[in-house]
Amino acid sequence: MTTTLAQHTTFRVGGPVRDYFEASSEAELIEAVRIADAQGTPVLVLGGGSNLLAADAGFDGLVVRDARREVQVQDDGMCGGVSATATAGLPWDDFVAQAVTEGWVGVEALSGIPGSTGATPVQNVGAYGAEVAETIALVRVWDRHEQQVRSLPQIACGFSYRDSLLKRSMRGGAPDGGVWRPSPRYVVLDVTFQMRFGTLSGPLRYAQLASALGVAEGERAPLTEVRAAVLEVRASKGMVLDAADHDTWSAGSFFTNPILTPEAAAQLPQDAPRFPAAGGQVKSSAAWLIERAGFGRGFQVTADAPASLSTKHTLALTNRGGATAADVVALARAVRDGVRERFGVELVPEPVFLGLEL
Repeated sequence: MTTTLAQHTTFRVGGPVRDYFEASSEAELIEAVRIADAQGTPVLVLGGGSNLLAADAGFDGLVVRDARREVQVQDDGMCGGVSATATAGLPWDDFVAQAVTEGWVGVEALSGIPGSTGATPVQNVGAYGAEVAETIALVRVWDRHEQQVRSLPQIACGFSYRDSLLKRSMRGGAPDGGVWRPSPRYVVLDVTFQMRFGTLSGPLRYAQLASALGVAEGERAPLTEVRAAVLEVRASKGMVLDAADHDTWSAGSFFTNPILTPEAAAQLPQDAPRFPAAGGQVKSSAAWLIERAGFGRGFQVTADAPASLSTKHTLALTNRGGATAADVVALARAVRDGVRERFGVELVPEPVFLGLEL
C-alpha cells in the first residue's frame, strides 16, 4: 500500500512517498539516515507531522519516523529538581501530562501542543508566555555532516522566538527565511529537560490564561489547573487535535507574530498590539493584522474552496476536507499579500514547507 504524507500530517495533505520506515531504536534511526545519505537518497525525518505542509507531488525519498516513546528520569532531591530525558518520537503532550502528574514545573503552559518531543527544540515551541527553551538542558542529535552523535547544551542551540540552530539548518542557515531543505543537518535523538519539583506553576505570563484561572497575571496556580485551563482555551480556538473537527486539520498557528523595528512598529495603527522583543525590537500580533486586513474567521479564497481560515481562530489555516497543498498555499498567499498591502508587514509562515514555496 502506498504511504502518503497526508496520512502522517495534521494538515492531512501531501502526496506519496517513495519509502517509509519507522525506527524502533536509536541505532535503527541513525542507520536508516546514514545509509540513505551514503546512497544520495533524500531523507525526511518526520515527527508528529503537525508543523509540515507537504506538496501534492509527495516526496521522492525516504521518510523516517521515530517510533520510540520513552522517558528516563534522574531526580536530584538535594536541588529540588528533576532531569528527564525524552526520546524524540514521544508525543509532546504525553510528556507534558507526565510532567504535571509528577509535579515537574515548567511545561504546563505548553499543554495540548501537537507533534513530537523531538520537534519542540527545533521550533522552540511556545504558548501562553512560555517557551520550551526555558526548560531544555541538552539536545542529543545525529550530525549528518560530521557523521556522529553530538550533545548540544542549551546555549549551543541558538534559541530565539520560534527558532533555533536546528531549524536554521533546514533553510541554509538563514535566520529570517531562505529556501527550506527537506534534509536538515541535525536529526534530534532525544531531549533532556531540567525542571523543579512543585505543585504550583511558574508565573503566568498570559492575560487570557490568568483570567481563565481567576488569578492575576504574574501569579501562580496549581499545575493540574493550569493544564486543564490551557487545554480548554486551546480547544476553544481549534488548537487541540480532533479528527471530527476540521478546524483542527491544520498546523496550528500558521504565521509567526511579526518582530518589527521600532520604526516599522510606529507605522502601524495606534491600537495595534505592541510588545517588547529582544534587541529593542517590537512584537505585534499576526492574528490582529490578519483580521484588520479583512480576513475574518472562515475566510476562503473562493466560495467553494476546500481550505479556509479556522472558524475559531484567524491565525490557523485549515483543510475543510479534500484540500490539496496548492489550496492551502493559495489561501496563505492571499492572507500574506493582504496584510503586506494593508500594513507593509511581511508575515512569515511557521510550518516547514516541503516541495512548496509561498
